[in-house]
Amino acid sequence: MKKTNPAAVPADSSSGKAAAVSRRAAAEVGRLRVRDRLFQTACDLFYRHGIHGVGVDAIALEAGSNKMSFYRSFASKEALVAEYLREQEREYWAWWDAAVARHPNDPRRQVETLFEAQLEVALSRHCRGCALGNAAAEISEDEDDLSRMVRAFKEKVRARLHGLAREMGARDPEALGDALMLLLDGGHFTRLVFPLDSGPISAALPAVRALIDAHLRGTHRDGHRSGKS
Repeated sequence: MKKTNPAAVPADSSSGKAAAVSRRAAAEVGRLRVRDRLFQTACDLFYRHGIHGVGVDAIALEAGSNKMSFYRSFASKEALVAEYLREQEREYWAWWDAAVARHPNDPRRQVETLFEAQLEVALSRHCRGCALGNAAAEISEDEDDLSRMVRAFKEKVRARLHGLAREMGARDPEALGDALMLLLDGGHFTRLVFPLDSGPISAALPAVRALIDAHLRGTHRDGHRSGKS
């Protein structure tokens, strides 16, 4: 019987292509895992130490990577910061929506619940206030794109509070919404100075209720209280 020389048998091209695709897929998964690790590390460091207080070297070192991998994953530190701010904004709105969803069609309770939820967050030992508010304090005038992101976020918060005040029937919903925003942001900033719930943030909810009462006094909603009609 004639023997076939194995070297003369052409390789299965489909198997070779499949193997190549598999290798590329594995490499892509590995790249994404490195990127995710760098991103999560950066988010943690930015929140704890500030955007300008953390450099690329520190992020790469903490993530167990290197600068080459960093720049393969992100075009620049500014691009990473922009992604960090977008992620923080997504998390913030998820938190907000979950809080107000507890009291559908009751704007007063929705506002009160936001401040109750804020106090719950402040009780966390890891709380460092509002990530985007903290970023606003760091971003300089020449960082236009980042400044616009933070400003757009804060304008959306303001608009939502105006809307809730309007739904409550406040005489001056813009004034009430702005006052509520001052308390909301002020609570975040005082958390940076005072430990846990020992600071002024613990007084935010009573102040919110007093503000709402004052703005509803004399309206058709006057006298409404949480859980009462």
